Amino acid sequence: MDETAVPALPTEADYRRYDRVWRRVSPELDPYPDVRAAAMEPRPPRPPAVPQPPAMPPDGRCMSGADEEAPETLRAFLRDELADAQTYRALARQAPTPEGRRLMQRLASDETGHVRALQTAYFLLTGGTYPVTVVLPPQPKLPWRDRLRERYHEETRGGAAYARAAEQTRDVCLRRLFERLSADEYRHAEKLEKLLEKTL
Repeated sequence: MDETAVPALPTEADYRRYDRVWRRVSPELDPYPDVRAAAMEPRPPRPPAVPQPPAMPPDGRCMSGADEEAPETLRAFLRDELADAQTYRALARQAPTPEGRRLMQRLASDETGHVRALQTAYFLLTGGTYPVTVVLPPQPKLPWRDRLRERYHEETRGGAAYARAAEQTRDVCLRRLFERLSADEYRHAEKLEKLLEKTL
């Protein structure tokens, strides 16, 4: 059976070519007025897109107290991060596999790094330190995979909390810190998900 291809519709380049032919054959006719008008119309050059940096405070300083709620926000995050670090240390002792133990130790180290970053931000903002201590309640005696599930949801909750704080703060440097910590928390959740895949 002989199949014939459906001809393609003319493109803008085709219409420009047709217009040039008509100008040679019959210059008095104008069968493609839109094409001719577009050719005559000057097109201003499009400026290249330049990414705009976040707006700086009027005095150009970061961590300068422009965000009045920032100290309490930092204190709350410090308590959460310290609790997470302690939880991961406890889970490292309970992990049934070497891989699980290594991941819990890495996550505990990451959360301790978050504590240091938040303490630094708190000092830059207030000139003081926040002597945070957290006493963990007795850890639930759950199967390993249930603990991983629990930690997965805690990490995604933390990622969302940092993302909200980044949107709400008026301090550009705090915003960058919160965005970085949000990405870290979601990355932790991904690692927990990968480990959980191996236990089901």
